[in-house]
Amino acid sequence: MTEKLFYEDGYLQEFTARVLACSTEGDHFVVVLDKTAFFPEGGGQYGDTGWLDDVHVMDVQEKEDVIYHITDKMLEIDREVTGRLDWEERFMKMQQHTGEHIVSGIVHGRFGYNNVGFHLGSEDCTMDFDGEITRKQLKEIEWEANQAAVSNLEVLVSYPSKEILNTMQYRSKIEIAGQVRIVTIPGYDMCACCAPHVRRTGEIGLIKLTNVQHYKGGVRVTMLCGFRALSDYSAKESRARAISMSLCAKEGEIDEAVVHLKAERDRLKAEVLQQHRALLETRISTLQEEVEGICLFEVGLDGEDMKYLMNLVLDRGKKRCAVISEDGSGGFRYVVGSKTGNMRPIAKWLNERFQGRGGGKSEMVQGACKSPVNQKELRTFIETCPE
Repeated sequence: MTEKLFYEDGYLQEFTARVLACSTEGDHFVVVLDKTAFFPEGGGQYGDTGWLDDVHVMDVQEKEDVIYHITDKMLEIDREVTGRLDWEERFMKMQQHTGEHIVSGIVHGRFGYNNVGFHLGSEDCTMDFDGEITRKQLKEIEWEANQAAVSNLEVLVSYPSKEILNTMQYRSKIEIAGQVRIVTIPGYDMCACCAPHVRRTGEIGLIKLTNVQHYKGGVRVTMLCGFRALSDYSAKESRARAISMSLCAKEGEIDEAVVHLKAERDRLKAEVLQQHRALLETRISTLQEEVEGICLFEVGLDGEDMKYLMNLVLDRGKKRCAVISEDGSGGFRYVVGSKTGNMRPIAKWLNERFQGRGGGKSEMVQGACKSPVNQKELRTFIETCPE
């Protein structure tokens, strides 16, 4: 059993310990100490990192009350080492985890929903609740959570007896064997938890709920606290400033500027489309009147333009029309249509002859072929094939 110093003092950044065991696993080593301040992975939170003397601790795991330090170098058994946590990372996780307790407590108290999933990742923190939360409600929860933070409440840790525990109303996602550790934020939450937390809620800093999305019959809420929230704000501020400069608009008006820009883009796209369609109409003005089947070869047309051109030809009384657009990589796309005949045999022939895939209804088929188009062979087939 490893003595868990993080229960005695969650702010302990440096400690001395004795190496009890060290083994090799793949390209890393697994070190067991008689005591440690490194918190192991568990409860949705990844393990601490840091150093044992000059040896890097890359991860920490726990099994049956023994804590295993995953390192990049071997350590001699019985050696006394100085452990040093990556304190910036640990404190960041303490901010996120205490913030999660506040938010989960508010959600449970307001809606009765349970936190059924918690993940504190390297970039953000997510909480899964077994009920619906709207974006308007999310903003209200966020405001209340920040009120808890600025109230600078003491975060209380207790180890109640089994008899007292039976009388307490606390949140817990799993059945816990042995002594239960209760983390209480007065007025907001009481929850069984083994992780380190900040001493007072003011140390959390800003609590920002950045997203809510439907997830497994409930919702998943994404949260950033403290320095993570500050970093996110700084990054978004920089992007907003860059957009502001590009649009020659005030930062507080960039949303309106983007709406105007989008409207102008849509107007120009409509004009270009109109001109492009006019060119396509000009393209069919010289069709051979005596030919019943028309095959047109184009370059770079998208699917909608191919259909538009095909329908223009059919509207002029042609029995069938194939529009072939070469894709620039040796293959081509096709659209073949008719107002009277069945085009599926044509799709089958194209797919077999030119390594293609595609199909559709009898009046129109479309697809793509890998082999280069043989224009002469294809034109002859479309112009003369029986329907």
